[in-house]
Amino acid sequence: MRSTTARTAAAALSVLAVLLAPTTATADTASSPGDTLALPVRDALAALPVQPESRTGYERTKFRHWTDADRDGCSTRNEVLLEEAVTAPEQDASCRLTGGSWYSPYDDTYFTAARALDIDHLIPLAEAWDSGASTWTAKERERYANDLDDPRALIAVSATSNRSKADQDPATWMPPAGGYRCTYATDWITIKTRWSLTIDQAEQSALTDILDGCPNTPVEVTLAR
Repeated sequence: MRSTTARTAAAALSVLAVLLAPTTATADTASSPGDTLALPVRDALAALPVQPESRTGYERTKFRHWTDADRDGCSTRNEVLLEEAVTAPEQDASCRLTGGSWYSPYDDTYFTAARALDIDHLIPLAEAWDSGASTWTAKERERYANDLDDPRALIAVSATSNRSKADQDPATWMPPAGGYRCTYATDWITIKTRWSLTIDQAEQSALTDILDGCPNTPVEVTLAR
């Protein structure tokens, strides 16, 4: 099993080295924060390390979230709502939002009240913990939980769909809107790549099955760590 995994990883890294564009990282520096990788999504999936997961020690409070990193008065939650609004809401001096409209791609539904929406961590906090974040510093987990630098990391969706998803990965949950599933799987792989997270065997199998029915979309991602 170990030799097969090693051969798979080596093959994936070889493909990655060939596919990196001139403006992206070289193969030798591809693991450095700030490097940008560009490769087909199936190759990105093949390059993710496959490891068992463990939730030992997980507590949601270990990921400080909805901070105001730029100190403009708007929390991460409201920053995402402002960025993803279909119709812009009104914003007061305290960053309270009124009016506006949003689209939840998970269930193909529009909303006109911010309170009906949750901000979903595409890779749930517990899943991130299971697949590598348990070894991170508290500051790294805070950065992850408030990642506004990649618009795929946090997404405004209906509270109903977000709570249905909870901390599940694609092996046990996919968006009810079938037309969004290729995007969801692609973004899942992209954010796992961005944060150098692993996948487990069931997750890998589920993502492979999903991508079999999807275009081999090229993805570009800047590594966060």
